[in-house]
Amino acid sequence: MKITDLRCAVIGRHPIVRIVTDEGLYGLGEVEFTKTYLKPWVLHFREALIGEDPTDVERVMLKIRQRGSFKPYGAAVSAIEHALWDIAGKAAGVPAYKLLGGKVRDKVRVYNGSIRQKRTGDRPEDYAADVKWMMEQPQNFFMIKQGISFHSNMKDTIEGFHYGVTQKKAGYHGAMDQGVISERGFNHMLDCVIAMKEVLGDKVSLALDCGPGWMLPDAIKFAHAVEKYNLMWLEDMLTGDYVPWVNPQAYRELTTSTSTPIHTGEQIYLRHNFKELIETQAVRVIGPDPADIGGIAELKWVAEHAYMHSILMAPHGTANGLLGLGALINVCATLPANYVAFEYPSASDPWWNDIVIGLPKQVVKDSMIDLLEAPGLGLDIDAEAAGKYLREEDAGFFD
Repeated sequence: MKITDLRCAVIGRHPIVRIVTDEGLYGLGEVEFTKTYLKPWVLHFREALIGEDPTDVERVMLKIRQRGSFKPYGAAVSAIEHALWDIAGKAAGVPAYKLLGGKVRDKVRVYNGSIRQKRTGDRPEDYAADVKWMMEQPQNFFMIKQGISFHSNMKDTIEGFHYGVTQKKAGYHGAMDQGVISERGFNHMLDCVIAMKEVLGDKVSLALDCGPGWMLPDAIKFAHAVEKYNLMWLEDMLTGDYVPWVNPQAYRELTTSTSTPIHTGEQIYLRHNFKELIETQAVRVIGPDPADIGGIAELKWVAEHAYMHSILMAPHGTANGLLGLGALINVCATLPANYVAFEYPSASDPWWNDIVIGLPKQVVKDSMIDLLEAPGLGLDIDAEAAGKYLREEDAGFFD
């Protein structure tokens, strides 16, 4: 089998990768909806892939893996890798998880990343009402993750929140505010945590997505202050979204200062860039994204390495879309006992549910998702139904 074409179309807001072969099989991969601009970056790999056997996934990846980078530029490589596994599974007639070593669980656990409504504000009572609404959703999530501090609007809406430069409503995904947090800002965050925990109790766990942007002294002080609330983790306080470095030394100082678990990893590309973070036990939880790290095999390698160092694994994925959900389900079926749950991505636009084939009507039940048993990544796109969402320039995408 040989690859005859690599195509990419922006459907809705997601760049969708389609690898075509000379035997009629094709594979699909999906880039986060926040990265519509990456279509040309995907297509520049076309020449490298033409003529390769897509079922030799690692051999193909050796040609292109070094051309990716930290979020967002690992996304193109990752989506191509997903499409290769999709073809490999279809060629073998088995779900992709069978080719990754086989399943160790029959269902995968997820936490709430994408089932959200617009919060009424950034006051403690707004946060409390928001998590109450999430608790009442039919998925019955065991855990909710909520954005605070630099990963929320409170940096804009709370007067005097911090002493750094403020990019008021920057309007650019990945623009980072950073600075020392004021006493007022610090106390406001604590009040929001208290309000949320009063609603959630011990029925639903709470994690906080915090940054990046914190200075280390503030991070240490806050992690210590919330210890009594038994949070699942504090995520991306020092580095994180779109930050192209890791800073494991600072993370280790933060981690060793507190019993509150510290988490990072969604922006990190390749296992090599997790090495020091894991081997120095700089965090308690890592959260690589299979759509950014370099693919699902890359994520599994990192999970196994983390397992040997007693570090938990909770993959990121909130914006990965429904095809991205298929990739997450397959790889998480194979992960070792340090797996906690992945961040559930839902349809970025309602009509995605009408064009993606292979998902049950109710995907999540009591925080669990059944494995997909169709060959490959288990999902497909209805070409006819999707046609009306294609741009004119992408008219031949499904041919």
